[in-house]
Amino acid sequence: MSNVFIGLSKFVVGVTLAIALLAVGGFAIVQYLMARLSEPPPRPTFPNDTVATAAAPKPNPAAPAAAPNAAAEPSPEASPTDGYTARVTEPIGLLVREEPQADSNQLDGAAFDEELIVLEDSADGGWQKVRLQNGVEGWVRSGNTEKVN
Repeated sequence: MSNVFIGLSKFVVGVTLAIALLAVGGFAIVQYLMARLSEPPPRPTFPNDTVATAAAPKPNPAAPAAAPNAAAEPSPEASPTDGYTARVTEPIGLLVREEPQADSNQLDGAAFDEELIVLEDSADGGWQKVRLQNGVEGWVRSGNTEKVN
């Protein structure tokens, strides 16, 4: 009878250790996969991409240094010589950038159906300089606004 008891205890201990090893191994695998999947993939490069220099980021001259009362000031009103009023037609909205380049600093955004003032077009016609209702001026891609009558 003692041989049966010893054999049964060995079986129980073996099964318990196997379950513990599987649980620890499964936990480690899940942690590894979660860490790998939470990292974004590297940015793809294409033959027509411009090479970005590894210089320090440009300071944003359009952002006020420290003006807590700046939001209280009314935004300048557009005069007829400043351009024309337009409405954003891009369903996901637009990014307003500092320069007429896709890799330029983002200043603000314009939501779908938001009115803004188009001040000028870039020389190549691919960008429009705009003024938002909050007074921020920057560049958006052409073709994503329509003139308001």
